[in-house]
Amino acid sequence: MEVKNCKGCGRLFNYLQGPPLCPACVADLEKKFQEVKEYLRENPKAQLNQIAEDNDVTVKQIKQWVREERLTFTSESQITVECENCGAPILTGRFCDKCKTSLHNELSGAIKKPVKKEPKKTTHEKDRMRFLDN
Repeated sequence: MEVKNCKGCGRLFNYLQGPPLCPACVADLEKKFQEVKEYLRENPKAQLNQIAEDNDVTVKQIKQWVREERLTFTSESQITVECENCGAPILTGRFCDKCKTSLHNELSGAIKKPVKKEPKKTTHEKDRMRFLDN
């Protein structure tokens, strides 16, 4: 275990994994997430700055939740984030569908192992008589 200072409150805590936040700050952040999620259900056309102000969270935190695919905006909403690859507007995640497909195909092609082909023997080589040396 590693001991770290919490990025939220500055207290020392035993760090295991994930964001460098103490359990109390993680719980507070999760509570804020649930509030934002409920706010978006009630106000699907709200602007990003309005969502951040009304729920006392940063715009950066809201965008992080969208990138993690924990939050998604409806098609009615004017809010989008940019695809990290091509910059196209998307409603959730890191990549647009086109870039996801392209990355999937590239990775699939990189994983495939080449099939070794055995050299074909001609009929002449198969029919020969062989002798073993003593």
